[in-house]
Amino acid sequence: MTTASARFEKRRVRDSGMLDFATTPVGAVYNIGPVRITKEKILAFAAEYDPLPLHLDEEYAKTTRHGRLIAPGVMTFMLIWARFIGMDYWGRNMLGGRSTRIEWFHPVYADDELTGEITITGKSRRNAHNGLVVITTRIFNQNCVQVIEDVTEMVIAGQE
Repeated sequence: MTTASARFEKRRVRDSGMLDFATTPVGAVYNIGPVRITKEKILAFAAEYDPLPLHLDEEYAKTTRHGRLIAPGVMTFMLIWARFIGMDYWGRNMLGGRSTRIEWFHPVYADDELTGEITITGKSRRNAHNGLVVITTRIFNQNCVQVIEDVTEMVIAGQE
């Protein structure tokens, strides 16, 4: 990147109206959903990305403690996460992820309706150009049972 284009990029980031590292508010909460889980989504995702019998084979699933197909956990998380990212709070200031840790607490079934509570739980400066923002995602089913918790560290551009 040339010096002139670097200066333009810094100005664009500051003038975009989007959050950057410095303006990201720790403690902010964003509510997402509802998202309905369908049998078709379960089967399509599982066939391509998580082909376990518990996600694909209804007869097998009936013999498990769940008694029916369950949704792949990563799919369940991504349906909420995609909506959050789609809200575009950081725009091009979101440079990428550094890490994520997902815990699954309860199975998700076809026809479940999920909501997400996404909280900015921390941030720390990495260098003069960006920092890490810690985003905690808690996902609940229609009965207010928490099914997932994820903690993701995102690299966000911005100077302080």
